[in-house]
Parts: sequence; C-alpha cells; structure tokens
Amino acid sequence: MTETTRGRVRPARRLTLTEDVYETIKGLVMDHTLPPSERVNIDALARELDVSPTPVREALARLESDGLVRKRPLSGYTTTPLLNRAEFDDLFDMRMLLEGAAAARAATNASAAGRRGISKAADATIGIEAGDGYREHAAFTALDAKFHDLIAEVAGSVLLREAINRLHAHLHLHRLYFPAAKAADTTVEHQRIAEAIALGDPEAATAAMRDHLAAGRQRHLPAFDQLPPAGPPAPAP
Repeated sequence: MTETTRGRVRPARRLTLTEDVYETIKGLVMDHTLPPSERVNIDALARELDVSPTPVREALARLESDGLVRKRPLSGYTTTPLLNRAEFDDLFDMRMLLEGAAAARAATNASAAGRRGISKAADATIGIEAGDGYREHAAFTALDAKFHDLIAEVAGSVLLREAINRLHAHLHLHRLYFPAAKAADTTVEHQRIAEAIALGDPEAATAAMRDHLAAGRQRHLPAFDQLPPAGPPAPAP
C-alpha cells in the first residue's frame, strides 16, 4: 500500500491496483495530506502514484460515496471540509436517534447467530493498537464501523441501516480527530452494548448505545481545540 514520506507519495503497487489507489487516496484525505476543502488534481495524483488517471477517477467516485470528496460541475473534485461544531453536534444527535433505535431492534430481532456475531465484533478490537495517524488507527476504525454496521444489519430494517450508513460517521469523526488513547474505552462500551443485545433487552441496549455515543462525543470534543480559528467572514458580493 502506498505511504507518505515527508509529504511525498510512493508509487502504488500494480497488484490490486484499483483498491490500492482508493486506499492510498483515502489515507491522504484522512491524514490531511490532501487538506480539507482543497481541489483534487487528478493528473497530479496519477503522476505521483505512477498510474493512469482512470483508477484515480474510480477511487474519487468511491470517496464521493464515502463523503470524503465532493464533485461539482465544471470544478472537478474537492476534499470535503471538516465538520464544524454545529455539524458535529447534529451528527451525534442523529446517531443517538438512529443507532439507539437500531440497538433496540437488534435486541428484539437478532437470531442466536446474530447475537454471537455482535458479541464477536465487540471483542474484535481487544488488543488492537491505535496510533495518531490514520495508517495507525485504520484497523481499529474499520472494526469499530463494522460493529455498528452489524447492529444496524441485525436490527432488520434496510431503511434504518441505510440511514446510519449515509452519515459516514466514522470517517468524518476519525478524519477530524482520533482519540487513540481511549480505544480501550470504546471496546468496553461495545461489549456492554453486545451484552444487552445478547440478553434480548431492548431498553438496556438503547441505553448502552446512547451511553457509548455520549462518551464518544466527549472524546472527540478536543478536536475543536486543535482546529485553527475561523477567519473573518467573506465580504458580500
């Protein structure tokens, strides 16, 4: 997989080229090597990765569906801006509503296999080390997202699962700030949710999920102390 070194990009491997280019550009966006709100130069990226523009365009189309880049007519792609505080609060409010409901439905509807799968997913992050850069916490991020998605799947509502997935919460939050030192806390909270679902207790599952999201909100708040202050408002046209 391509890595960055002092702002430089090493060429992508030819093996599994499309996936490699996607993961490479995703890492550049998540680590802010491609800064927020910046135009993406497809030809320049292709040269740096030593590939044709085609896999770069394919990767950007996937990243658009992930919510990490935006495409505008006649302007090409730009990286999405970071969440501001109002968007951050709105995201967690929506997660409280949607994922609290998903946890309750999972506790009610999950099969025995579904309950075992959720418990296994809750334990999957035990011992996973998470560092400060995206490459260092990508594995944890993927397992974290898988746990939440599995609950939404087991809940048995396609519309609810799609609504949760459209938030792209994990990518937006972990691009904003990843509290690596608190990864173990997340694991414990996941296990409490899984236990409530395994017991078939929808009220306890909802409470455990909302407690987890409230704690996650607090863990991510320091991001707003690290962001540069907003500049003056743009003059009226």
